[in-house]
Amino acid sequence: MNFDNKFLGLDSWTRRRFMQLSAAAAITSSLGDLALAAPAESASMIDVPFEKRNPRLALIGTGGRGTNLLENLLAADAQVVALCDVVQEKADHASSLVVAAGQKKPDLYTDGPHAFETMLGRQDIDLVIIATPWNWHAEMAIFAMKHGKDAAVEVPAVTTIEDCWKIVKTSEETRKHCMMLENCCYGYNETLILRMVHAGKLGDLLYGEGAYLHDLREELFSNAGEGLWRRTEHTKRDGNLYPTHGLGPVANYMGIQRGDRFGHIVSMSTPQRGLDAYRKEHLKPDDPRMAEKYVTGDMNTSLIKTANGLTITVKHAVSTPHPYDRINLIAGTKGIFEDYPPRIYLDGQNADEAWESIDKWKEYEHPLWKREGEIAKKLGGHGGMDYILLYRLLQCVREGLPPDMDVYDAAAWSSVSPLSVASVAHGSAPMEFPDFTRGKWRDRKISAIATQL
Repeated sequence: MNFDNKFLGLDSWTRRRFMQLSAAAAITSSLGDLALAAPAESASMIDVPFEKRNPRLALIGTGGRGTNLLENLLAADAQVVALCDVVQEKADHASSLVVAAGQKKPDLYTDGPHAFETMLGRQDIDLVIIATPWNWHAEMAIFAMKHGKDAAVEVPAVTTIEDCWKIVKTSEETRKHCMMLENCCYGYNETLILRMVHAGKLGDLLYGEGAYLHDLREELFSNAGEGLWRRTEHTKRDGNLYPTHGLGPVANYMGIQRGDRFGHIVSMSTPQRGLDAYRKEHLKPDDPRMAEKYVTGDMNTSLIKTANGLTITVKHAVSTPHPYDRINLIAGTKGIFEDYPPRIYLDGQNADEAWESIDKWKEYEHPLWKREGEIAKKLGGHGGMDYILLYRLLQCVREGLPPDMDVYDAAAWSSVSPLSVASVAHGSAPMEFPDFTRGKWRDRKISAIATQL
């Protein structure tokens, strides 16, 4: 099976070299030992606090997602000084929101796709929010850090292993943070269950499951918004293109990068059928999109084994009819939780082995949801998790705290996508995860989300 090595960022890796390896070597060592070596080590960014200040923000990308983030940021009293987008009308609309919130009109940068470089050359920007198509994330985050700004990037943070290492290296060298805006880690259920896990209610953890199961066919074929670029990703790679919404919360439950880490992954995909069927039914025969060739399987299923022996199933399906579902399952020796709908079963809970609601466990409701839950729900944004995420980000900067999710999380969680592509391309062979912390995961504590007061 052909495999374009650019998706791993391995320009020197050739199919000929791979075929020279024995089958056993391919299964046990995979690409990791040969091509994913870490760059020279710099001082770690683990537990490094933000510089304490009320941050001045710039936003790159003022489309649908960027505007939603901006509305939540303004509700959290964020100071917005500059906006950037390639579409003038979108930037103008975002600017009007800032003015309506009582702030000075932000400066706009709309002169082409690299206008962000001019914007980030300013000295009065502390934190950059990046809400652009995936292929721009790494370049923009790296540019921001090299110009003295902390970067907060939409998901996935990056799409190649090479870029995973680049954001880690740049963060360490510049001493600037690069975090991923994984809102699902701040959902009501996710934060409550995380604190139950931390309290030992589920016992010793054994396995988890996360997913992104969402019928995006109409959006993918839209002539606006994400339809302008996201469908193209389905012509390039076969694997899990969007792993972090389901994976992030499970990684937090398990203490990934904090006492455990991802070890290796095996991945497989079904055939691609959904997008072909949808366009046949909805597009005209002469539509240029009828000539596109889609390669992403309609369902990708990946299995991760952690260094401590736990297992995580990660699924991705956006091209077929399916109710929205992230699964959000975590299980241990004393019980199991699964979402959609939220339900829990603990050892000895009842005689008929029936699930129960999590409502009786309100004592583990996260303090952020107790204090900010009402405004979060009013703002919307995926049930309020968007506001909680951004409120907490601003809190960490304003109080000079380390970020809850750092560059090592961004790299590890994002790496699932290119490694799943590599595994699928090589007959579901195991692929080793790079250790982005270079061994320091062994000494880290549980996510601050679990212990935050």
